[in-house]
Amino acid sequence: MKKLVFIPLALFIGLVVFLFIGLHKNPNGELPSALINKPAPAFQLRQLQNPNQTFSTEQMRGKVWLLNVWASWCEPCREEHPWLVAYSKTGIVPIVGINWKDDRAAALRVLSEGDNPYAFVVSDPEGRVAIDYGVTGAPETYVIDRNGIIRYKKAFPIEQDIWDKEIVPLVRKLNQ
Repeated sequence: MKKLVFIPLALFIGLVVFLFIGLHKNPNGELPSALINKPAPAFQLRQLQNPNQTFSTEQMRGKVWLLNVWASWCEPCREEHPWLVAYSKTGIVPIVGINWKDDRAAALRVLSEGDNPYAFVVSDPEGRVAIDYGVTGAPETYVIDRNGIIRYKKAFPIEQDIWDKEIVPLVRKLNQ
């Protein structure tokens, strides 16, 4: 009978230890992408600003580039936007934007409110290309090498620290 009293106590202690360990983990931790070191899914989409023209991943073949998934309704995307503008002005790497599941007029308004950091912006209104990339939310950013291989993914806004310590060194290495 005394052993039965200790079972709930042992379960309770185990649960407390499990929760305590969880408190010390990074709450912004990301699931690793299955696409890292694999070919980036090819796509051809209409350009947001010029819907009569398309953009294809083939246009970036031979270049290291960033692919940034964003939307006008995404508050973290709006917070990231000034950073992307600053990064684009460095000329280190071209940035291509995928406007994800968005209203075209709203997306154009966002781009007209300030500088446009994108070399190209395409529209993915149904989110089909985003599905191919495994997008779970916006913003998400990928570094794609000259051969069209995904080398990096970040599923949060790209801030200065990430830009300086992760993206710039990787882009420089890939451009050697």
